[in-house]
Amino acid sequence: MTDLGTPARGVATGTGDRSRPRAALPALCATQIVSWGIVYYAFPVLNPQITAATGWPAGATTAAFSLALVVSALAGIRVGRILDRSGPRTVMTAGSVLGVVSLLIVAAAPNLRVFFAGWALAGLTMAATFYQPAFAALTRWWAPDHIRALTIVTLAGGLASTVFAPLTATLADHLSWRHTYLVLAAILAAVTIPAHALALRAPWPEAPTSPAHPAEGASEVSRSRPFLLLAATFTLSAFAMYAVVVALVPLLLERGYTTSQAAWALGIGGAGQTLGRTLYAALARHTTTTARTTILIALGALTTAAFAAVPGPYALLIAVSVVAGMVRGNLTLLQATAITDRWGTTHYGRLSGLLAAPAHTAAALAPFAGAALAVPLNGYGPLFFLLATVSMAAALITPWTATDAVRR
Repeated sequence: MTDLGTPARGVATGTGDRSRPRAALPALCATQIVSWGIVYYAFPVLNPQITAATGWPAGATTAAFSLALVVSALAGIRVGRILDRSGPRTVMTAGSVLGVVSLLIVAAAPNLRVFFAGWALAGLTMAATFYQPAFAALTRWWAPDHIRALTIVTLAGGLASTVFAPLTATLADHLSWRHTYLVLAAILAAVTIPAHALALRAPWPEAPTSPAHPAEGASEVSRSRPFLLLAATFTLSAFAMYAVVVALVPLLLERGYTTSQAAWALGIGGAGQTLGRTLYAALARHTTTTARTTILIALGALTTAAFAAVPGPYALLIAVSVVAGMVRGNLTLLQATAITDRWGTTHYGRLSGLLAAPAHTAAALAPFAGAALAVPLNGYGPLFFLLATVSMAAALITPWTATDAVRR
């Protein structure tokens, strides 16, 4: 098994610390796959069918999806404070229930107004069930050995697109997009609601403090120059990364590939994410926080440029997708540890919510902005070159995000 750098005194399964809920880690692995796969990754696969069946403009349906991400970004700040105070069980269970309701509304939507309402509710689901609350739970329960737990849950989460993009495409080949969402809503209910309700029942411990990370106030940290520049870096990177994820299927369709081929290219990136995350612990051991942030974001720019520059053959595009997924997988762990690497775990939920809010907003706008920019840019190829430039700008900001803690 890959050594993920966990100190010998605790294990990620919870057997090394009786305060850790044994079922939490496997439950969160399962729910991250299902939640991301259904609430997020199904949409880019189904959107062409949605627009074809309803006559709604692609810009409008993509804007509804972007609205969900904006709601998620804004709600995430409040969710972070709740997590710091009372833990993940109530938040994540309620979020799962809202997710099922939101998909039922989306599936039944008779018009765009109801479609938007369904996606707005889905935004609350994203804030309450995606990585941010899962990371807060693992960081508090597993600290100071949390990197291994975070790596394991993101290894699983990286399979979301690998499992659900092809599954969604297969369902859509036999069902309407509405019935496809109904099936996916049933899967979401069956897996995530009981998992969150039953597996996250352990007592919520007090936040530990570390001599290496003095317990600065959250307000003081959030107004500091390194925090603001780090937020800017992650915001630019997130805009480019999420625009690429949603625009990859249209890019490949534009180049003459089938919907199934495009869905597999998107899905295989998830396998790349899983592979990449196995390498993060080694990268963390051999680089400073600032150096690996710069390296990973710059690599994201290069893989985005590769999508623009490589029209085929299909096997080469698959290879690029795997490498791009490896970079995305490492970026997820980079963001998950950004607060603890610099400011410790005391205010992890609140600071991660504040740090993630602009990045999630940028990610929310990215699908709509990408679709809108593709028109004046005369296609998705030029759009990918533009997104690569945005990522490289984020990498250039990174050296100014260092704090005393990351200079050690």
